[in-house]
Amino acid sequence: MNTEVPTMSNTHRKAPESGARMPTFFIPHGAGPCFFMDWSPTDTWNRLADFLKGVADTLPARPRAIVLVSGHWLESQFRLTGHAHPPLIYDYYGFPPHTYELTYPAPGDPALALKTAQLLAQSGLDAAVDNMRGFDHGMFIPLKLMFPRAEIPVIQFSLRRDLDPQAHLRAGQALAALRDQGVLIIGSGMSFHNMRGYGDPRYTPISTEFDDWLTAAVEAPAAERTALLQNWTEAPHARLCHPPGGEEHLIPLLVAAGAAADAPGRKVYSEKIMETTISAFRFG
Repeated sequence: MNTEVPTMSNTHRKAPESGARMPTFFIPHGAGPCFFMDWSPTDTWNRLADFLKGVADTLPARPRAIVLVSGHWLESQFRLTGHAHPPLIYDYYGFPPHTYELTYPAPGDPALALKTAQLLAQSGLDAAVDNMRGFDHGMFIPLKLMFPRAEIPVIQFSLRRDLDPQAHLRAGQALAALRDQGVLIIGSGMSFHNMRGYGDPRYTPISTEFDDWLTAAVEAPAAERTALLQNWTEAPHARLCHPPGGEEHLIPLLVAAGAAADAPGRKVYSEKIMETTISAFRFG
């Protein structure tokens, strides 16, 4: 089967515009390399793939760079990739051999990584640049669909291992100014992530009720949104949707929300996949 996504014209549909403020996103990145392999049913990931492919057309300009927060990189402090040409980390297991040959040769941006670390430090958050770290699948799998030419510089941003909601909202707030410099900030995870729940119809109403709460929180005025997301564990079925210590796939949403500042949030994609409700959100 063809494991590469054809080049899409929408990646060059718009030229960069001076002063174009970028939105921020929280996107589901699927299951491992799910978009590049056979699945059963065969159309399981089609709608999510179509959503990701369409994101570039919704932007005010072609991004100058991307900062992506992945649910697959946790460190004791915030860290950013500083490699000029980051390698790929195939951090998924048991998938077909061809999925370990996928490529995404996007350049890094060491200067932006350093600047981002400085912004975090100025906000009282410890941060460091990692010059060796590559891109994990929470980054390169969705970006292969969103920006398949792999020409836009990307830095990946870790979560902090304590997964503290307030710290990650503050981290996003520290990065908000980058949006006015043509930088697209993306949180990459899953709005539902309980491995025992996928494929179990008992989790359909559980995930839907949590998703309804999450949508209302995202769409609330900025100050209320921050308060709700900071206390996300109080949401209905929160710990059934994101088990204790396993919320690393939700926390990237908090970084994206923090970086949004006062911009309104809204749900831009949702469907039932493997018996659970999965959604994406945009701010601005």
